[in-house]
Amino acid sequence: MLIKTFLNNTINKSQKVHARFFLVAISMTLLSGCVLQPVTDDSNSAAQTESEIIATEISADGINEKETSSVQAEVDTWQRIRNGFDLPDVKHKRIEQELNWFKRHPEYIKRVVERARPYLHYIIETVEEAGIPSDLALLPIVESAFQPFAYSHGRAAGIWQFIPETGKRYGLKQNWWYDGRRDVYASTKAAVQLLKNLNRNFNGNWMHALAAYNTGGVRVKRAIRHNERNGKPTDFFSLDLPKETRAYVPKLLALRDIIEFPEKYDIELEQIPNQPYFEEIKLDSQIDIALAAELADLPLDELYHLNSGYNRWATSPNGPFNLLLPVTHAEAFKTRLEELPANKRINWVRHQIREGETLSTIAQKYHTSISTIKRVNRLHSKMIRTGRSLTIPVASRSLREYRLSVNQRKTKLQNIPREGRKISHVVQQGDTFWDLARYHRVGVRQLAQWNSMAPRDRLQAGQQLIIWSRRGSSVSSAVDIENLSAPPRRNITKRIGYRVRNGDSLARISSKFKVSIEQLKRWNKNVSSEKYLQPGQWLTLIVDVARQSGNS
Repeated sequence: MLIKTFLNNTINKSQKVHARFFLVAISMTLLSGCVLQPVTDDSNSAAQTESEIIATEISADGINEKETSSVQAEVDTWQRIRNGFDLPDVKHKRIEQELNWFKRHPEYIKRVVERARPYLHYIIETVEEAGIPSDLALLPIVESAFQPFAYSHGRAAGIWQFIPETGKRYGLKQNWWYDGRRDVYASTKAAVQLLKNLNRNFNGNWMHALAAYNTGGVRVKRAIRHNERNGKPTDFFSLDLPKETRAYVPKLLALRDIIEFPEKYDIELEQIPNQPYFEEIKLDSQIDIALAAELADLPLDELYHLNSGYNRWATSPNGPFNLLLPVTHAEAFKTRLEELPANKRINWVRHQIREGETLSTIAQKYHTSISTIKRVNRLHSKMIRTGRSLTIPVASRSLREYRLSVNQRKTKLQNIPREGRKISHVVQQGDTFWDLARYHRVGVRQLAQWNSMAPRDRLQAGQQLIIWSRRGSSVSSAVDIENLSAPPRRNITKRIGYRVRNGDSLARISSKFKVSIEQLKRWNKNVSSEKYLQPGQWLTLIVDVARQSGNS
């Protein structure tokens, strides 16, 4: 009774925590019948933290499990997430399979937890504000293992793995300077909104909504309709979905179980403080990222990890105008930034235009964009004159020091030793990943990954690719590279319609589309050598797309 009175008279939350600490200590003494002994550093059992002692359930003092978890949530982000778990608690062999994998790979969980540390508090706050289950804060583990620079074979980027089209639809800018899909701050807000919309589209069924996040709403709805027509159940586990999606939702549910009961799976889950890790700093101009790191007294790589949306050596000149900085460094940065004029936040050079130069070649030389040069120099077109001067923004350090910029990440990836011979291939008109991969005896995904691309990305003539070729090794290196740069192409044919123009003849059309006159006559029964073609007349042609070069 005296103990309860002590708790009830406690003035505030902080005092209540200490009161409970005191209560547990007294209770343990009474139960054991011994005096309290101090815990020394060399004790075999680690000293309990205050939050762990509070979590001890003692029925006599009226502290229940709900209260203890609430107190724990005040100090640990994982507990805060646990308190909001609301996805269905289901049992299924697919979930068991994923659980078994995680149990066999505890080091994976440890790596993910360390990567999640800077982002997790912001993510759970955003999830809670949106009123959706806190289980969804774990989704970046499934999507990207909390790697902000992740880029998948399906052209998805960032911790939430947005594809380009969906990213644009949810307001994530994507340009030369910046990719909002990798911006943790912006992409988290976009992902939460997308998840809410999917849940609404599937009438509150989170299992269907999550499947749609992975494979698309159209495919999930098609699978639901198919089961309805055939009198089958329409729950997630009964749907005919792609293999990746069938494992996707079970993986999240398995992770939810592990986060809720880590000791059950013999996994050590390091605590993540339930407090903001970073602060959003508003800028009013572009800034060199190396200079920003100096002002914040941070390693350059750490600044890039928090601001992974920036592709280059500086923030975007057209916005967004913000930086994420650790809260411990934010105030010092803001003070130093105020003392630095906007025109000193970027280095500038004066470039005199030489004969034959274009905005494109100048932009490549200084590692900037054409649009930036036009904006800075108030140019309304790409036309420039020899002898005139341009003002160009340039990096303050060697580009090699910006190790997490998009170009340096790509260079590092291409220089990792691999099986085969490393060659440089200049893309020719009509080249495809499929043709190049087949010729060099490598996987399409491999080839794309070596060049920081996805298999569906478009190749452009003149683009340089690095290929670790596994084709032959008996010829000399010089001959090999020469031959390998022009692999044979498969025939990709397409049926097209062509409207005859003034001056056209069978010979001219056959030459234009690289087909024979006999083929033209065979495809068009109303055409013969004796008859003239009439302007406006329609012809059918079957052309090899790879052999065409922009003809219409």
